[in-house]
Amino acid sequence: MTSLYKKSRSSKKVCEEKFCCLTEGAEGDFVCEQCKTNQCQACEAAIHKSKPHFEFHDRRPLEPPPYEELCQISSVDNSECPSKNFADLRCDSCQRNFCFKCFDFYHKKYLQKQQHKKTSIKEYNKEKLKRELLERAEAIKPVSPLATGDDSLTFISCPQDFDSDDNISYASFHSDNSHLSSSIPDICLSVEKESEMQSVFEALQESMIDERYEDCQSFMLADEQENLMVEDHEDFVLKLGCDSNTFVKVVSIFGNTGDGKSFTLNHTFFGGKEVFKTSASQESCTIGAWAAYDQINSAIIIDTEGLLGVTVNQNQRTRLLLKLLAISDVVIYRTRAERLHNDMFYFLGDASKAYCRHFTEELRSVSKRLNMSLDVTNLSPAVVIFHETQNTNPLGSVQGEPSSTIVLRERFKELECTMEFSDLKYIGTKTYRNKATNFDNLLKAVQELLNNNSIRAPRKPKVVYRTLQTLNEKFSGEIEKSAYETFPDQYFTCRAKCLSCGVRCCRSMNHETDELDHAADKDYKCQFQHQYENQAYYCKKCYRNGKNELVMLKTAESKDNAFKGVVKFVWAGDVLECPNCGVIYRSRQYWYGNPEIETVVQTEVIHVWPGQTYGQQGTHNAARKVLDGITLVAGSIANASAIPAKAVSNWMTDQVAPAYWVPNSKIKICYKCEKELSNEQKHHCRACGQGFCDDCTSYQRTVPDKGWTSDVRVCEDCFKHKMSDSASSTSSDTQVTARKVTETVGQTLGMVVNVLSYPLDLIKDSARPEYWVPDSEIKTCCVCEQMFGPKLTIHHCRACGQGVCETCSPNKRPVPIRGWDYPVRVCTKCEKKKDKR
Repeated sequence: MTSLYKKSRSSKKVCEEKFCCLTEGAEGDFVCEQCKTNQCQACEAAIHKSKPHFEFHDRRPLEPPPYEELCQISSVDNSECPSKNFADLRCDSCQRNFCFKCFDFYHKKYLQKQQHKKTSIKEYNKEKLKRELLERAEAIKPVSPLATGDDSLTFISCPQDFDSDDNISYASFHSDNSHLSSSIPDICLSVEKESEMQSVFEALQESMIDERYEDCQSFMLADEQENLMVEDHEDFVLKLGCDSNTFVKVVSIFGNTGDGKSFTLNHTFFGGKEVFKTSASQESCTIGAWAAYDQINSAIIIDTEGLLGVTVNQNQRTRLLLKLLAISDVVIYRTRAERLHNDMFYFLGDASKAYCRHFTEELRSVSKRLNMSLDVTNLSPAVVIFHETQNTNPLGSVQGEPSSTIVLRERFKELECTMEFSDLKYIGTKTYRNKATNFDNLLKAVQELLNNNSIRAPRKPKVVYRTLQTLNEKFSGEIEKSAYETFPDQYFTCRAKCLSCGVRCCRSMNHETDELDHAADKDYKCQFQHQYENQAYYCKKCYRNGKNELVMLKTAESKDNAFKGVVKFVWAGDVLECPNCGVIYRSRQYWYGNPEIETVVQTEVIHVWPGQTYGQQGTHNAARKVLDGITLVAGSIANASAIPAKAVSNWMTDQVAPAYWVPNSKIKICYKCEKELSNEQKHHCRACGQGFCDDCTSYQRTVPDKGWTSDVRVCEDCFKHKMSDSASSTSSDTQVTARKVTETVGQTLGMVVNVLSYPLDLIKDSARPEYWVPDSEIKTCCVCEQMFGPKLTIHHCRACGQGVCETCSPNKRPVPIRGWDYPVRVCTKCEKKKDKR
């Protein structure tokens, strides 16, 4: 019978710190809740005195197991069990428990001639529990309830067949229905007795676990801070309890907290033994990641911390889960709900995306470093969704419905979730009330994937550990905490974002109806970007006096007209004008040594909101001002040259003409060809002063005796005959001076008129301020939305820069924030808005 047993288990708890142990393998005396290790007296004293905050750790002495569970050789012999082993055998003759080694030592040394009967301690405990159960059942007599509705007593049916392998079940019912029971006698137990009996039955159930899983136990692989709790690959193999040359695969489980992940692993791979800790309390029983070895399937089983649990940093926990998923061959997603929730699809979709984007390259590097011939394109794990329901039908369980795989993939596609795993299986089970969950189909599906080596081949435990270690070192460090909000601000706040820094507007939705501009929280500072010129200038003198007077770079002062402002801009550059202090800065005021603009202004980086004025953008409108001025002057000149003003023009010409010129009023016909000049332009010969038509005065030469030292207009006769130089040039110069000035002004005005003779659209775009929308992009009026065309011309609102028709921009007003200090065209929308700075 002893051949059935492998080895004894020691109850000694060794010091796990090994910090300053006096002997090798020193026995632990304390356990620290914060350090989560067993410690000897020397290590406990040294560690908790090394730093002040270590002194407040919670330590408690390690209590030895109950005497009934240990080897009891000391009660029959003076010697003690050297390893303090747990009991393995029960001697019916000695009435003592022994480990294998002590049983052989005691019975061979003292009882050579006696044959003592030995029994497995497991069988002995099972029989003992059965006897206790029967004794308690016989000792308790049924008692009737004291009053109607009194539920302080509970009736249970007593089991009769203890040799059955099925779990013992009890049907609770009220005493009013006791007459409906079978011939099995009813036992009336108090609530306290029922709880006590339940603990006995649980212990009995544990004693019926398959002996193949007797030595299976789990260990912490990584804590909640992503720290590996295994020193090296040798320690990893030792804690797994497997051979270092064994080829294994990895199975991990994920799911929401409280869905029974640990319970699922225990009953799927370990015959129901509590290898992974389970708990009925509200606190999570799995912190970090735990691992165990399943020798039957040659697989490393990893239990993980549940999603949606209470944690300090959800993002850090999720990153740990994704690293464990990357080393897994089969991933089980456990969910216990009536219907599949979106969080499962989002988690698997994000995990698939993270695997392809971040882990594939690292796995390729590990495979090369460890000389593994692995195809990275086939490294993605297989996913098994284990879905347990109670009232609803699992996917694919009703005839005529699409298969579960098709439904799942359509759901992934509908939610726009990536699904790049090598395989996807769905295992659904419907668990009725008071029935145990069936894990057979789950185990069958996992074993099928484990036996398929076309996707991932098994590898040694060393490779598994080195891969996890590499990923953990690569993806580590501080990570931003996720701020969970049931009702985030984007539900109710404006959706506009700053174009420069991306921060959201903090005002409520549709705040524009209350004439409120966009604004950001004071804690969010914007960043400067040159393309937006989002730097505001405030007059420094006013700023120091507690006033925030915004000043804008402009081309002219508010009191200057168009031409005067442009001339000053060409000579002295941009100007800053404060409403209180006047002009405080010109960019080119001096020939050299101009001060920096920061000497007179206080700068501040402001947010850039869509559709609103910001910073210094749009203030450079000098070109447009010149164009507007030219248009105005050209219109005045055109009006002055109209037919009603022709007589006035002739009179003004006679006033500045030299004395030898024939007055315009006396010239009726051409002096040469006698052509009538009533409707023709009259020209004077600068030599003889007679009136001619244009053709007869098409010659040019100097007339120095009349004061014309450069080529001027002369008639044909004067051009052919040389004039006398005897005349006084002094008097002649004086006579023609006024005429020369008039001709110069006329030529200048003529050039202005010639500019307007070209299509205005050719030069309009080059003079367009930055904030103006180009004409080519304007299709409809920004107010009435009518289409622009030949009958509806485009105008620009000087405030918003949008295209507007003449009907929707009837009024004018100054727009100082755009550099227009005098009334200019604005649309009706901007006309209603206040000029906010």
